[in-house]
Amino acid sequence: MEFPPLQNDLILRAAAGERVERVPVWVMRQAGRYLPEFREVRSKHDFFEICQTPELACEVTLQPLERFDLDAAIIFCDILVIPQALGMEVQMVPKQGPVFPIPLASPLDIQKLRFDVNISEELKYVFDAITLTRKRINGKVPLIGFSGAPWTLMAYMVEGGGSKTLSKAKGWLYKHPDESKMLLERMSGIIADYLAQQVKAGAQMLQVFESNAGYLGPGMFKEFSLPYLRSIAGMVRKKVDELGLSQVPLTVFAKDAHYALEELAFSNYDVISLDWTMDPQISRERVGAGITLQGNFDPCGLYASHDVIKRQVEDMVKAFGCHRYIANLGHGMYPDMDPTHLGTFIDSVHTVSELLLKQPKEHN
Repeated sequence: MEFPPLQNDLILRAAAGERVERVPVWVMRQAGRYLPEFREVRSKHDFFEICQTPELACEVTLQPLERFDLDAAIIFCDILVIPQALGMEVQMVPKQGPVFPIPLASPLDIQKLRFDVNISEELKYVFDAITLTRKRINGKVPLIGFSGAPWTLMAYMVEGGGSKTLSKAKGWLYKHPDESKMLLERMSGIIADYLAQQVKAGAQMLQVFESNAGYLGPGMFKEFSLPYLRSIAGMVRKKVDELGLSQVPLTVFAKDAHYALEELAFSNYDVISLDWTMDPQISRERVGAGITLQGNFDPCGLYASHDVIKRQVEDMVKAFGCHRYIANLGHGMYPDMDPTHLGTFIDSVHTVSELLLKQPKEHN
């Protein structure tokens, strides 16, 4: 498939460990409710209607690029399209978030899931949105695709929505470890296929969200998350090869997984995204020089004044250094954030890193 030539490859070079003229920056949930133009679209359309309508998904994906000097776009979608493809109903309830009217109540319910689903057909709307957006971006910046990780998706499927404890889902891991592993393994194959198909559609970078990693301790993470994250990375690379496509950088974001940085560094991912509670310098020492780090500005830091944001960004960039680093938030944007504050964050990353890289001794 032919696409317009890429004009800004900073994020791809940073992921590969190549030199950059400035630190690339994008933010999680950069297309979303904090933007008035997104709220305008959302007032007319259901959340999943936007996800499932390529023209609308493309429109909202490109909205932040009109406002900000971003170095990447991320396709507008949701991690819960995988459970939907498996036959589960998901509703987006105002002021509550995603809700599964019929969650997985026992391991017997796993048999009701459609593991034989044809992802190319069932999630065609995602791939169509990626292809359309890639064309509409016109090479301005790379387009990122993504998926939720098996444990994070399983947690939603069992809990029936968000939870402060994930006690039902974690209870499954203790009470039904074999059935849980079977579910995680089967979802891994589907997720890998989904991600590889995103590359075929035009995605130039991929991110796997293990948003619920913090609910697991080191032992449970090694048993119920890490093997599947590694498996997905390996399968995606193999499938991309089989499709005759060029490999794309893979990012893993295991939120709150302080205990697993070393293991993640040897999991076949090019980039490790950090939440805001992780120290940049300590994290670099733990993962080594051959991994690119992404993050990790505290999202609530965007509530600060413009001057404070500038100072915090300078501290962050100096702590990470300008080599093998992609600036981002430590999690996603919140609905009540001021877009101008995000603009200050993005512009400050560029300004600070350009100045640092011009100094005789680079901050690496």
